[in-house]
Amino acid sequence: MEIAETLKLSTAALKRNKSRSFLTMLGVIIGVFSVITLVSLGTGLKNYITQQFEALGANSLYIMPGKFAGEGEGFSFGAPPNYSGSKLKNSLVEEIQKLGEPITDATGYIEVPGLAKFRQNQIRVTVSGASPKITSFVIVKMKEGRFFNTSEVITSRQVAVIGAKVAEELYQNKESLGEEIIISDSRFKVIGVLESMGTGMIGGEMDKVVFIPYTASQKVFDIDSLQTIMVKFSDKDRYDEAKFKIKSLLLRTLDEEDFSIINQGSILSTISSILQVLTVALGGIAAISLLVGGIGIMNIMLVSVTERTREIGVRKAVGAKNTDILGQFLAEAVFLSLVGGLVGVALGVLGALVVSQLISASAFSWWSVLLALGVSCLVGIVFGVMPAAKAAKLDPVEALRYE
Repeated sequence: MEIAETLKLSTAALKRNKSRSFLTMLGVIIGVFSVITLVSLGTGLKNYITQQFEALGANSLYIMPGKFAGEGEGFSFGAPPNYSGSKLKNSLVEEIQKLGEPITDATGYIEVPGLAKFRQNQIRVTVSGASPKITSFVIVKMKEGRFFNTSEVITSRQVAVIGAKVAEELYQNKESLGEEIIISDSRFKVIGVLESMGTGMIGGEMDKVVFIPYTASQKVFDIDSLQTIMVKFSDKDRYDEAKFKIKSLLLRTLDEEDFSIINQGSILSTISSILQVLTVALGGIAAISLLVGGIGIMNIMLVSVTERTREIGVRKAVGAKNTDILGQFLAEAVFLSLVGGLVGVALGVLGALVVSQLISASAFSWWSVLLALGVSCLVGIVFGVMPAAKAAKLDPVEALRYE
């Protein structure tokens, strides 16, 4: 029997039961859509984080309290920094700056959760003790006003730069510059407001951040150390040289267990590895729905074989071979999965575009489309074989007697 005739008979049979054919394809459509969309989500997150790191450059390192496993090569989340026992002092920042090439800049950083108040309004915020140099490590966009300067850090001036959400909730979108903001019962003067930026590299939501001089935060929260010392060096290829110089300096006053030097690249590498595993896991979970769709195809095809037993008997009686019957029913199963796969791909591409817009990063992945479409075709073949074989093996005499 010719292939064209087989396809014609297959599509005609499916058109006779349009609603059932559509509902059968629905499982495959949902499966393919889920695979592409969830893989796009994982890919998009990875690309977004990579963009954020690259925007700040690869020539940064972070000195953190405590000892991390795999220091300099990976970031161990099983060994969190020991902030409460930090031995990183303000004086170390100045000493590191004096090391010279390849080190170009250094700044201290403290981050504390807190409650910000203005009159009767209050909001949970992240209080970030920093210096003006933080803008070299974190993307900070000013909406109005200014960032505090070095003089205000040295004199521990109680000035603050607030996030967009803080300005909205505390001041109800009214003028906030020059107003006071109360943090831990201490009054600060608002000198700047940030643009809305969502989630930042330093962790937490940037729209709910309040930047104050780190010297002022040490007084307000009674802290005499730093959580992190951020360091810039001239060239990303000179990381080992910069690390050696800094480590030699720190070991003069600290033990090796008191600090870790983490490269921005190593953090990115570890986060990317985690997100890669997450992406594969999401794709695997979504692929389960494809399996369910395949079982649906097999179930409907078995019902179809039973319903069309007399038709099979007639065709065999007039000369159709077992391979002809097998080919027709297998073609029907593959057609259902292929069309369902194509519709799912179209919806999945739209889903990937939506994800790209939401996280402001490229999320579309061609390999997920090809994988989902290939699996959907495979599902049609695998789950269509048994019903097709059953139809092909029917005895023509018994089939003609079937009521």
